[in-house]
Amino acid sequence: MKISIIIPAHNEEKFLGKCLESIFAYKTDDLFEVIVVDNASTDRTAEVARAFPGVRVVYEPDKGLTKARERGLLEARSELLAYLDADTRVHRGWFEAIRREFTERKDLVCLSGPYYYYDLHGFKKFFAALSWRLFAPTTYFFVGYMVLGGNFVAKKDALLKMGGFDTSIAFYGEDTNIAWRLHKFGKVLFKMDFYIWTSGRRLIEEGIIRTFAVYALNYIWGVLFHKPFTRAYKDVRREQ
Repeated sequence: MKISIIIPAHNEEKFLGKCLESIFAYKTDDLFEVIVVDNASTDRTAEVARAFPGVRVVYEPDKGLTKARERGLLEARSELLAYLDADTRVHRGWFEAIRREFTERKDLVCLSGPYYYYDLHGFKKFFAALSWRLFAPTTYFFVGYMVLGGNFVAKKDALLKMGGFDTSIAFYGEDTNIAWRLHKFGKVLFKMDFYIWTSGRRLIEEGIIRTFAVYALNYIWGVLFHKPFTRAYKDVRREQ
């Protein structure tokens, strides 16, 4: 069971290094390759990635999250593809959880889980944690599928069977689209203990209640109508 980690990255020089450090600190023998998709960056993103031995950098000139995901899909050479955001950090046991779940569940095509935020404090940290704990398990129970775009692992053949990523979706709703299309080919499992650390920069920039509301609306819209509700999005990466 080999894993390709794919990290779409647009202007992520300030965050990418910590993400890669965590991967190599906790990797197991299952890790086959790490691919950083330099998505039309104008900073030192590619340079930061190349400083890590074993990281392969591929360039995607057409800016867009789903376009970078698709480029990673075409480049990857393993049976399992793990998609991380550049501002995430894996923890001890993350790789072992992937092996365990995909070994024990032969029908599993995708594994995902929630975020914990390493740079939120006070009320924002409490509200974010409470929101995940209250709403994610309940929603997943009733809908039957859920994917978080910055923390999911999928079988490559299932991603190819579903036709790859929908590159017409710019940002919001792309992960719900992935979950909906993948669940036609097997189990899409969302587990609260398969978490990952990430930055809360979007929650800080746009407001935590507003941000969670927008994500929730786009999830519901994606489940009901299979398309995102919100088309425009703010590129917080340029703010960093």
